[in-house]
Amino acid sequence: MSSVSQRSVVKIMGVLNVTPNSFSDGGKYIDVDQAVERALRMIEEGADWIDVGGESSRPYAEPAPLEVELARVLPVITRLAACTTTPISIDTFKPEVMQAACGAGASMINDIYALRQPGALDMAAALKVPVVLMHMQHDPHTMQNNPHYTDVVAEVEAFFVERIQACLAAGIKHEQLILDPGFGFGKTAAHNCALLKQLKKYTSYQEKRALPILVGLSRKSLIGDLLGLPMSERLHPSVALAVYAVLQGARYVRTHDVLATRRAVDMVCAVEAERV
Repeated sequence: MSSVSQRSVVKIMGVLNVTPNSFSDGGKYIDVDQAVERALRMIEEGADWIDVGGESSRPYAEPAPLEVELARVLPVITRLAACTTTPISIDTFKPEVMQAACGAGASMINDIYALRQPGALDMAAALKVPVVLMHMQHDPHTMQNNPHYTDVVAEVEAFFVERIQACLAAGIKHEQLILDPGFGFGKTAAHNCALLKQLKKYTSYQEKRALPILVGLSRKSLIGDLLGLPMSERLHPSVALAVYAVLQGARYVRTHDVLATRRAVDMVCAVEAERV
């Protein structure tokens, strides 16, 4: 029998929302010292990335003005970049925030609009960092107003193909792209389950060269819809969803609960890697 001497190939992304109104942890880390302390704790627990967001994308959330978002994220990213080598992702769709955050030390863009906002595609190409392209139907204000698809799996796949082509045409390299089906972003529980069961459909594009999949299932409304659990009781189901996603091919897991997710994912990957 072999032993696990290093973390699994799956990357764990710790969520750091420096917002007053995020759906799970809004208001907890708006102070810079508290935010940095939280990030360092997640790194100790096994986070491979810290994903810093300054604008809530929960359903019906009020948008944050550019100056407000910059004021929230830049001090945190600057401090983190100075005290840890763990890479930082910026969760934003605004090109100005992308540029400023990467200048402060971020090295990945996590965009819920998949670079569809004006100027975002060119900015990402200029910054030359990895980009998470997420699928979302409509926008945060309207995405949960009776979301409808004829075939959610096929429609998300078509979206990815279009966005990949747009990114390549803009000069973004294929190996810089990460795909996120956008669980909970313009989807019902049935849509989310269909996507989760068929994640492997999204791993190969452009002459079958694999692209990594990122999933964000932590504490999502899917758990409340299927199990009736409040936010405070969604840890174990969140970990179960992360494990399920990894077995379906996910290679990045975005989570609020780093330690439990890290250990569960590493265990599953160790079993999968064991040769008998």
